[in-house]
Amino acid sequence: MSETTAEAPAATEKPAVRKTRVGVVVSDKMTKTIVVKVERRVPHPIFKKIVRKTSKFYAHDENSVAKEGDKVLIAETRPLSKLKRWELIEVQKH
Repeated sequence: MSETTAEAPAATEKPAVRKTRVGVVVSDKMTKTIVVKVERRVPHPIFKKIVRKTSKFYAHDENSVAKEGDKVLIAETRPLSKLKRWELIEVQKH
C-alpha cells in the first residue's frame, strides 16, 4: 500500500468578529468602568407593535474619558471581571 501522510491543513484562523453596541453612559462612578445603557427597538411577538427594550452593559474605560450622558461605542472582549465583558472603543458625542 502506498504511504499517505495526513497533514493537518494550515491553520488559517481568522480573528473572531466582535459584537459592537452604541449606547449612552448612565454611570461613570466606578474606577475604569462605565455602565452603558443600550436601547433596541423590537416588534412585540403577539401585538406586532414596536417596543423599546434596554440593556445595561459594564464596559472597561482605561483612561476614564467617558462621562455620564456621553454616546459611546463599546465592543465585546474577554471577561475582565465578574460583570465586565465589554470595552470602550470611542466616545461619539459628549
